[in-house]
Amino acid sequence: EIRGAARARTHSGPAPVTDVAKLCVCDLLVAQCDVNCCCDPDCSAADFSLFTTCSVPIVTGDSRLCSQKAAIYSLDVEANPPEMIFKLIDQVNPSVFCIHATNYKQALSFSSPEMPTSENFDQLLKRFGSATFSAEPDSWNMNTDAQNPADVNETSRYEYGVPIQTADAFLRLPSPVVSSWCSDANPAGFLVNQATKCTRSVSVEKCGNIQAVSMLFYINSSILAVPKSSQTVNITVQSIVVQSLNGMRTLHNGSDVLRLPMVLDELCLNIVLGVSYHITYTDAGEIIEAAASFVLGAINKEALSIQQSFEISFTQVNTKPVPLSGNPGYVVGLPVRAGFRPQGYPFPVEILFAAFSTNKHSQLTILQSTSNQDCLAAQGDRTPVLFGYNMISGCKLRITAAMKCQPLTETLLDLLKGQSFPEYVASFGNSQAQDVLDWVPITHLHTSEQGISNTFQSSCQIPVSLEIEVKWTKYGSLVNPQARIVNVTASITTTTLKQLPSGRERTIPVTSSVVFSDISSPAEPGYKAWPTINAKLPFDFFFPFV
Repeated sequence: EIRGAARARTHSGPAPVTDVAKLCVCDLLVAQCDVNCCCDPDCSAADFSLFTTCSVPIVTGDSRLCSQKAAIYSLDVEANPPEMIFKLIDQVNPSVFCIHATNYKQALSFSSPEMPTSENFDQLLKRFGSATFSAEPDSWNMNTDAQNPADVNETSRYEYGVPIQTADAFLRLPSPVVSSWCSDANPAGFLVNQATKCTRSVSVEKCGNIQAVSMLFYINSSILAVPKSSQTVNITVQSIVVQSLNGMRTLHNGSDVLRLPMVLDELCLNIVLGVSYHITYTDAGEIIEAAASFVLGAINKEALSIQQSFEISFTQVNTKPVPLSGNPGYVVGLPVRAGFRPQGYPFPVEILFAAFSTNKHSQLTILQSTSNQDCLAAQGDRTPVLFGYNMISGCKLRITAAMKCQPLTETLLDLLKGQSFPEYVASFGNSQAQDVLDWVPITHLHTSEQGISNTFQSSCQIPVSLEIEVKWTKYGSLVNPQARIVNVTASITTTTLKQLPSGRERTIPVTSSVVFSDISSPAEPGYKAWPTINAKLPFDFFFPFV
């Protein structure tokens, strides 16, 4: 029994330093729910119901331990609404060389230093007063800063909104504060796309001494790859555009040349009129590249001030920047995003929804009207469908007796739907292609009008109109509702065209239309298209984004 108790004391150790149930490496946003981050403590049950997957499915501590706790996160998609499942299990390390027990308690914590008092001063002086001494607790304290988990988390990555640090201070993005005059005290926040304009006081005589109108002011300091680190990233010059006094702009060939302000014939040249930063980062919150594009101009001696513009954008490495139409909900007036499901989906998951051939920006489009209203002349011209805008366009097609039914039908379909009509529409303005639940399939309907012929052999069914109905709802909190598309229907209407006698012609109208229906509000009195909404809010009414 004594040997058993001693063996138990030998193999049992203190509680683990890392609580895996509280560790979350994908929690990047402060006091906000990170999408698909199942371990984010800021996420609620309503937030989990909107997740498509868990970006970090398992969280473990020290991999060198023979046995340790592991936090398992998964989604129960069969539940209604979908729920997050959390399990805390014991994970066994199959390696022979592993740490069986962490039973050296002094290695897991730092003892507080003994404060000198009048009673122990002589004893401390005798112990530490010589040139050399042995003090194990103090030797541990030398690495306190390197081992403190809080400090490690603080310096290991950038988080959303954290100012981007440079070797001397932070990355400046001048902006107006109280008035329209520029203030250089505005730091650029990580992952915060910004665009500002402000006014700067200048004069030809002093333009060489004004730092804020020189390229060097915006690229002379290196960016820290992560906060409080020694690794830096230099800001490279991506492009230089030179603007003349009359506003004409010319792209300068040598972007690696530093063009500083200079006075020439009562003109000050190479004044910075605009700066656009582009930051490339990793999914671990580390900045790996930084580039700046400049617009340089000239001023004469009559100019007392100039207007400067500044922008900053962010792109994750190994990803393609995709134009968004809102974040997260759609913004009125921006294009409705659409695309295809690749063959073999969902494998591989790296394949994104492709843009169709007539539209490189993955947008839903309709026929564009022309001034002469000729359908054959308008073939191939498309206009994007803008969210919230009811639209109608059309043209006229002149049909002769020599036209065949099948080629005419195919021509009209290509005219109405374009070369390749999309299969899906993004439910949100910032929906990512890999999040399949964020894409709404387009429902296709076909209707037929009453024909004027008596026999099938002497008639032809041709499409004459495309009607697109987009149903959307206000999603999220009542303070800041987000527009979400929930259903899209594309209806093709055909008509029966009687075969024309030889030498005869006929002109038919061809139309395309888009209607947006807000189904989140109750129907108006007397309008029975949609039922009134129950007063009880749905389970996923509150959306995690702000």
